[in-house]
Amino acid sequence: MAKAPARSPALAGDTPPADPTKTNRERPSDPRPYEASKEELLKFYEDMLLIRRFEEKAGQLYGLGLIGGFCHLYIGQEAVAVGLQSALTDADSVITGYRDHGHMLLCGIPPKDVMAELTGRQAGISKGKGGSMHMFSVEHKFYGGHGIVGAQVSLGAGLAFKHKYSEDGGVCLAYFGDGAANQGQVYEAFNMAELWKLPIIFVIENNQYAMGTSVNRASSEDQLYKRGESFRIPGLQIDGMDVLAARGAAEEALAWVRAGKGPIILEMKTYRYRGHSMSDPAKYRSRDEVQAVRDKSDPIEAVKRTLSELHGAQEEDFKAIEQRIRKQVNESADFAESTPEPDPAELYTDVLVEKY
Repeated sequence: MAKAPARSPALAGDTPPADPTKTNRERPSDPRPYEASKEELLKFYEDMLLIRRFEEKAGQLYGLGLIGGFCHLYIGQEAVAVGLQSALTDADSVITGYRDHGHMLLCGIPPKDVMAELTGRQAGISKGKGGSMHMFSVEHKFYGGHGIVGAQVSLGAGLAFKHKYSEDGGVCLAYFGDGAANQGQVYEAFNMAELWKLPIIFVIENNQYAMGTSVNRASSEDQLYKRGESFRIPGLQIDGMDVLAARGAAEEALAWVRAGKGPIILEMKTYRYRGHSMSDPAKYRSRDEVQAVRDKSDPIEAVKRTLSELHGAQEEDFKAIEQRIRKQVNESADFAESTPEPDPAELYTDVLVEKY
């Protein structure tokens, strides 16, 4: 009589199957909130307040018709860029999408140069030709401002390749939103970045709504920090309304990348208070929802409370900072309104024609 075929140990129940949710791959540690000194907290507060007041002024100029085209404000998301970019060195580079004004200010570009660019003036950082969505400064290692959704991610991988090729010790910080997280080129960039162990931090600024559809309606996997798992890229989910959590995440991510372990994903859970752009009435969410976030999670107010409770900062201190920043922003707006528009001949500069 023929013998029955032997059953595999797994089928026979001798050895339990491996748990597919567990991995023996190395992962970064869970980051801790950054322990900031009083001076660092004051710097975080000032940087976030500068971005907010700058964006509010930009919104006013847009309403007056002095800023044309699209204008996407960063109000509410300030803790993400401030926390992350405060940890960068001069060797590092930054690239983002079209909600870019705050990131530029943090790269050391003067507010008047940014505001002049918003209003399309010759004195702007891109000679008035980039406007709100396409600002750029090689000198400050800020590579845009990109209007094509997700385009900055693959370009960021290129910047990271340059850092690795030239061995300059730099890391690329590549920001994109929850909407761009569904773009195909993002995953091509993920694959290449991990294969070549490129020094890049992919930052998903998840403000919950992309252009106007909530992330859980637009994404089958709305835990976006997991999007790199199939490429063996680890991800961390961070409170993007907390500047100390953001800075702590930056410290952990930079240590991972600088150790040659390849890319990492940071999903920053944040929230924008305004519409997608100045032309968006934001009817897809209630005023109560927005106000609730402002009341409970505003990043600027959180740092203000910490400064008061732990370091004895007084209301007079905050008023002095407010006055100084408002003066700086108002001066940048006055400069932008008074400086001339580009000469028509500028249409033909910075354009590649026929030869390299």
